[in-house]
Amino acid sequence: MRQIKVNKGDILQKSGDLNIHIYKVVSGLLRSFTIDEKGKEHIFMFAPEHWTIADSQPKEKPCDLFIDALEDSVIIVLNKDIKRESQNIGAFIKRIAVLQTRVIMLMSFSALKRYEHFEETYPEIIQRVTQKMIASYLGIAPETLSKIKRERLK
Repeated sequence: MRQIKVNKGDILQKSGDLNIHIYKVVSGLLRSFTIDEKGKEHIFMFAPEHWTIADSQPKEKPCDLFIDALEDSVIIVLNKDIKRESQNIGAFIKRIAVLQTRVIMLMSFSALKRYEHFEETYPEIIQRVTQKMIASYLGIAPETLSKIKRERLK
């Protein structure tokens, strides 16, 4: 375990890298994302202060996700250790619950409901990320997000 400082824009992990780290955010903001065959980014998860972010692939397999810093951040870098992580079952269950809800929402909720859930899940980062990133996370076009926000102001 080591604590490091990373700068905004630093890439901590690339898709295809050996999957050996878990990142705990002390301060700042990280995100995980994938890039499709057309070069479009799809944000999987944000990790503000006190959140943990990692690729879910087993330690011996290559990563699926990129992880980068959206702000200057202080993070704790841990080597993947299933035994240690299984002892922190509360954090693991929270992460699974957030991701399960996200998948269900992407399959069946309206764009408005997805945005409302984003506000509840990440209230501390709404002003810290771009509208394009929020739209990517929600699986909608930035124009759709703008329309939702305009309608909510009425």
